[in-house]
Amino acid sequence: MTTDLGPSAHLPEGLRDRWRATSVESVWLRPSDWYDPAVDTLVEAVLHDADPAAAAEDLGRARGCDGVGIAEALDDLACLYRTAGVCVPPLAAIRAFAAGWADGSSAGIGSGSAFDPETGLPTRSYLELRLRETYGAGEDAEHRLVVVDVAAGEVSGLLRAARSAATGAALATAFGAGHPMATLGGGMFAALIRPGDDVDGRLALLRADLTRRCADVEVRGTLRQPVRAWTEALPASHDGAVRLLGRLARYDS
Repeated sequence: MTTDLGPSAHLPEGLRDRWRATSVESVWLRPSDWYDPAVDTLVEAVLHDADPAAAAEDLGRARGCDGVGIAEALDDLACLYRTAGVCVPPLAAIRAFAAGWADGSSAGIGSGSAFDPETGLPTRSYLELRLRETYGAGEDAEHRLVVVDVAAGEVSGLLRAARSAATGAALATAFGAGHPMATLGGGMFAALIRPGDDVDGRLALLRADLTRRCADVEVRGTLRQPVRAWTEALPASHDGAVRLLGRLARYDS
């Protein structure tokens, strides 16, 4: 049974915006990576009372690829239906969404050497692989992660692509080929640093390079001011390091 949400809610962008607001306020951990094109397809299906299975599966796959946990992803799906006046998502939508999430999550795990097309940097699974090598060599106690967060709110389309490309290039310049690094999604990045690295100097170089690359006013507006960065000690095991990367990918404050 649906409820009347007002005229704007019956337009795709009206329901989408209400869904996002509800989700970010209650269950979604990192607002900057909420939007995906599959969101619009599912909104259209819900608005027109169409079969949501295909759209739900596509969104579930996107969430899995982005490293969103299944609980957070399903809670977000529930927010859509509650916003549309439906207490519980249809079973077909839940089943399809979960299947898509499993596919996306598995694809991310299996793409160890894949590169992110927007940033030009490796994906999180690549960094996980390099961390395995670090632990295997017994060097984990000597290394740390430097975490960089550039996101200033949600951004999509060409502006996100421009910010991603600028950040990827700036990170590659600041840390160089000798430091395994990766995009964690949503404007979050991590690099593995060695003992004796001048982290402060590299971060100063990164911030200056980002400012230069994002001279366009609209692109500069997508950057956190100042760019947030900190270091993390590596956990005692590789499994712990993988869990740490997962938490960092969803971190927001």
